[in-house]
Amino acid sequence: MNSPEPVSDDGRALQSRGYRITVDDGRESFFAISLEDPNSETAWIMSDTVRTLEDMQ
Repeated sequence: MNSPEPVSDDGRALQSRGYRITVDDGRESFFAISLEDPNSETAWIMSDTVRTLEDMQ
């Protein structure tokens, strides 16, 4: 495991993408979101725990 490197906030923005992932030959699907630093192939996080704002209120 690599140690995290400090990164300064120099105006760079993260990119986000949403996915609908289908498994079991199309019988099951779920949503996921990915946050990525477009300047790094190793700085990203993906979560399959995606909720709407309405669900959180």
